[in-house]
Amino acid sequence: MNQTIDIDGSLKSGSGTIVRHSLSLSSILKRDLCIENIRAKREKPGLRPQHLKAVQACRQLTVGTTKGDAVGSTRILFKPGSRIKGGHYRWDIGTAGSTTMMALCLLPLGCFADAESIYTINGGLFQDFAPNAFHLKYVLLRILKCLSIDADLRMIKPGYVPTGNGTIELDVKPVTRTIKPFKMPEQGKIIDIKGIALASHLRERRVCQRMSDACNRALAQSGLHADIEIMEDESAVQKGACLFIYAITDKGCIIGSDMAGRPGRTSEYIGNAVAVRLLEDIRSGSTVDRFTADQLILYAGLAEGESEYIIPAMNDHIESGLWLISEILGVRVTLKDRHLKIEGKGIQN
Repeated sequence: MNQTIDIDGSLKSGSGTIVRHSLSLSSILKRDLCIENIRAKREKPGLRPQHLKAVQACRQLTVGTTKGDAVGSTRILFKPGSRIKGGHYRWDIGTAGSTTMMALCLLPLGCFADAESIYTINGGLFQDFAPNAFHLKYVLLRILKCLSIDADLRMIKPGYVPTGNGTIELDVKPVTRTIKPFKMPEQGKIIDIKGIALASHLRERRVCQRMSDACNRALAQSGLHADIEIMEDESAVQKGACLFIYAITDKGCIIGSDMAGRPGRTSEYIGNAVAVRLLEDIRSGSTVDRFTADQLILYAGLAEGESEYIIPAMNDHIESGLWLISEILGVRVTLKDRHLKIEGKGIQN
């Protein structure tokens, strides 16, 4: 029996995270989904263009049906089809809405598709309150390889607020049978820190170098140094910048930190802030960073076996993710002293 998944989108974070995770799980489980009070806690409630495009993409990939799929809608009904199609798909959000958030919604579908999937998404790549494209490629996707997930991301063109018009390409191969659990109970020692400083149409202001220098000045106070690649871009449709760094430990942890530029935010501020965030997560003893901590939850819930890792701190996105996998998958979750354990459902492809 296809028991409908009923979700109140005003609970927990009341954010788009609830929409995206619910769509992913509904598609994989082939269960109808009804979400009400969508993004009720946000300044502009209801679906925004990036959420709407994710709904439409899930409908297309599963050959499903939808009701209420419109910008501003606070209620949707999604009925996925009987399979998830592989192949090459292209979507344009039409705004600077986050391409990476949409990619995070579709990545689980690609893991359970009937063939390899290539998703080309046009929109924003670097902005506040959204995953960084470099973080997705060099942190999350590398960690997911430990879970038997083979995926890669390519930045075709940067895109920033307010214009967007950047492009990413996500390539996902289906898992052979099930997702493996993720076990990372110990942080270990930092053995390397790398990163990328990106700036579009800002070469004359030395934005990349200034961000990099400020970051390493802050890291040097803790005896650390980052090898940061300078990436000067002229392809974006507007000026913009981003700094991303990640630390690797001898236990296999990958811990990232990033920040996008915006008017009034100096290169020096960005460099210092990115270093401080990384150091905070490292000093917490966590085995993942504050962003990966919630991004891994869905995969741990789907995996076969118990996953465990240490989060830097609880936040509303982690709380929402744990609530959703408990509600939808019925998995057991325990969190004690930031040590998170998730007994996966073992969903098979």
